[in-house]
Amino acid sequence: MDHENKYGIKDIQEKLLGILLYFSDFCQAHDLRFVLAGGTCLGAIRSGGIIPWDDDLDVFMLREDYEKLIPLWNKYADTDRYTILRSNDQLNIHHAATEVRDNYTTFINDHSKDLDMNQGLMIDIIPLDDVPASRFMQLYQKIHAMLFACYNFQRLPNHKSKLIYEMTKIALKLVPSFQARYAIWKYCEDQMIKAGRHSNGHVASIIEGPTIMKQTFPKDWIEQPAYVTFEGEQMPVPRDYDAWLTMSYGDYMQLPPEEERVLRHDIYFYDMHTPYPAYRGKYYAVKEGKHDQAN
Repeated sequence: MDHENKYGIKDIQEKLLGILLYFSDFCQAHDLRFVLAGGTCLGAIRSGGIIPWDDDLDVFMLREDYEKLIPLWNKYADTDRYTILRSNDQLNIHHAATEVRDNYTTFINDHSKDLDMNQGLMIDIIPLDDVPASRFMQLYQKIHAMLFACYNFQRLPNHKSKLIYEMTKIALKLVPSFQARYAIWKYCEDQMIKAGRHSNGHVASIIEGPTIMKQTFPKDWIEQPAYVTFEGEQMPVPRDYDAWLTMSYGDYMQLPPEEERVLRHDIYFYDMHTPYPAYRGKYYAVKEGKHDQAN
C-alpha cells in the first residue's frame, strides 16, 4: 500500500482494502471461491500488499461461483454499503467484469462519466472459464469471447493494438442499437461457457482479450489455492502462483522503471469521503438521460 502517500492514493487504497475484506468474508460465508488476480496477486507476492502506485484490486472467480455471486449478494450482502454491478439488458457499465462498489465513495472514470450509475470506488471480479479439450472448440470459444468483449464493453480499447482498436470501432458502428448489442453479447457469452463443458482441466480469463485468454492454467490451482499475506490478512492466490505470475509478467519480482509506476485508471474525479450521488449532474451524468449508451 502507498503508506507514505508518495503516489497520493493512500485514501483510495484504504477503501479498496475495505471492499476486498468485506468481499472475502462474504465469499467465505457463502462457499464462493476466489483468488487474487493480476496486479493484486503480484503485489501480494512481491511486497505483501497493494502495489504502491496501484488504484484497483482484481480477483478471479470460477464461472460456477461467479454466476451465483449476484443473487447471493442481493439477498445477503450489506447493499446499503456495497453495490454489485454487472452489465445487463438495462445498463452497460462498459466493463466485462462484475464490480463491487462502495456506495459511500466517489470514483469516476473517463469512460463512465456520462452514465447515470453507481460511481463508487470498485473492485473487479473476473470470471475464469473452463477451456475446451478440443482445439476446434478452443477456437470457437475464443471467437465468441472476443465478440462478447466487443459488444459487452461497448467502448474503444485504449490499451490494445491499433488493429483491435479499429476492428472494435467498425463492429460498434455496424451494430449501433443497445438492445442488439446486448443480444449479441449474451449469445456469445452463453456459447463461450458451453464450449468449456468438455474441459481439458484448465481455466482462463477469456473475457480480457486475445493476449490474456492464452494464459491457461489448471483449474485446481483455484479449487485448492495457496494463502499469502496481503496487507496483514491471509488471502487466496493461485496455488502455483510463481508459475502464474511468470506466465503473466515474466520476471515479476523486478520492479518496473520509475516512469512506469503510474495509476492504471483514467480517473476523471474521486472523493473517498463523499457518496457519489452528491456529484450527479456536476461530475457525472451531466447530460440527462444518458444511462446505458456507448460513446
